[in-house]
Amino acid sequence: MLTIKDLKVAFKTRRGDVQAVKGISFDLAKGERLGIVGESGSGKSVTSYALMRILDAGGRIKSGEAVYDGIDLKQAAERDMREIRGREISMIFQNPRAALNPIRKVGHQLEDVLRQHGRATRQNAKAKAIEALEAVKINEAAERYEAYPFELSGGMCQRVVIAIALACDPKLLIADEPTTGLDITTQKAVMDLVDDLVRAREMSSILITHDLGLASEYCDRIVVMKDGVIVEEGRPADLFSNPRHAYTRKLVDATPRRGASIRSLLPEDQRAPLAARTIGNSPMMEVVNLTKTYQGKSGPVYAVKGISFTIREGESVGLVGESGCGKSTTSSMIVRLLDPTSGHLLFRGEDIAKLPSENFSRHPLRQKIQMVFQDATDSLNPRHTARQSIAEPLKRLTGLKGAHLGERVEELAALTGLPSHLLDRFPHQLSGGQKARVGIARAIAPDPDLLILDEPTAALDVSIQAVVLNLLADLRARLGMSYLFVSHDLNVVRLLCDHVVVMKGGKVVEAGAVETVMDTPQNPYTRELLTAAPQAPARKTAA
Repeated sequence: MLTIKDLKVAFKTRRGDVQAVKGISFDLAKGERLGIVGESGSGKSVTSYALMRILDAGGRIKSGEAVYDGIDLKQAAERDMREIRGREISMIFQNPRAALNPIRKVGHQLEDVLRQHGRATRQNAKAKAIEALEAVKINEAAERYEAYPFELSGGMCQRVVIAIALACDPKLLIADEPTTGLDITTQKAVMDLVDDLVRAREMSSILITHDLGLASEYCDRIVVMKDGVIVEEGRPADLFSNPRHAYTRKLVDATPRRGASIRSLLPEDQRAPLAARTIGNSPMMEVVNLTKTYQGKSGPVYAVKGISFTIREGESVGLVGESGCGKSTTSSMIVRLLDPTSGHLLFRGEDIAKLPSENFSRHPLRQKIQMVFQDATDSLNPRHTARQSIAEPLKRLTGLKGAHLGERVEELAALTGLPSHLLDRFPHQLSGGQKARVGIARAIAPDPDLLILDEPTAALDVSIQAVVLNLLADLRARLGMSYLFVSHDLNVVRLLCDHVVVMKGGKVVEAGAVETVMDTPQNPYTRELLTAAPQAPARKTAA
């Protein structure tokens, strides 16, 4: 169905051409499910954009062939490509909210695609759009037809994007990181849905991802890319259990999985012994009957419903559950960015829930409770350098100035593994891993006792995630901090946490030691979360 031969893609910049794809070749058979894996910058998405002829300004196919069902995509006229896109080849984009028009109803956006390719008329377009929503298992499809994207959850928006991609029955579906940002059960539901539809319609598919667990579960064959070239390919079970290329081995080893240790995620030459940690018996933070309600049209809406748990001195507690379960609301109340409706937050015996959030920034305990936010890019001021971002809490909370301030910033950069020459760069000049280090350095700058980590590695590549997780483990041991680690990735929680609290619908449904809860879960919901987590095959090691 698809033949790629020596494809080269370049982008024109002020410093000359940048080679994004450097002569790759592969074939895709009818009905085959191909996975393209690799880290950011490897050329995965650029390859798919080249096939669709939707490269950014300055991007162009320099040479090579891309032939789909006898059609030379490189030479096809734009009017022909407009027909091919959607009708023959369709794409699920990485960010569903960005892919949807925010000021148009989702049903109207479906109608646009159907009418563009002659699959509907003005008279029957609405009925066919609702039928397309029903095909992706959206409940109350007729009502959702009238909804705007901002009125839908992330998982629901992703289903709408899938409906648009499949509306015209394409023969090839390209899914570019289709589960980024989704919680683990929604991720499984979306991937199962896509897989079922691909099989039922006898389509071919290309899954682009950095999640080796997803690739191994949903693909027949895997292509591994690095720096614009294919370094290895094969069937998932063979490729991941016995990788030949060093880069593939690195990806496999860096993927969190059951039975792994946090040091085993790193290359062998970087696996220094982890410092011993001490967990005290006395509680640092006691969450007691914590409740948060919002006023809805028909009465109060409970975001958090009377939850209780304890974080001890030096302990790392994982807070897990699906999107909307109350994890982020809970963490925002603990860090005092949000006021609880009722309940207590006892920090070393003092009830900080009584202190209004708008005044807590001036309270002496502010510097003792800090937070690392989920999106390292959005949490940094784009007009501040890394140095300024790290220095800001020091100036506000500790009063450091002059040479002492500069020395402390340099010390924090070294502590978090951020090279000093990067301190004068702005966020857009830093990689994802470097921005994560700036966010962590800023959070630990005032020497906190409790650090709230809200999905700090969710958007990072696996090898960068491995480095950041090990950094957090080292900092905790070295500085004696306690962590509240908010995540939907149970494999990561197993590596970094001592205790885990499972939330559903604003309530705690299970809590206990990580090994106990993960290995012998008592609640059906916990078992559902564990079952939904994709597992990449472990690499075979020499006897």
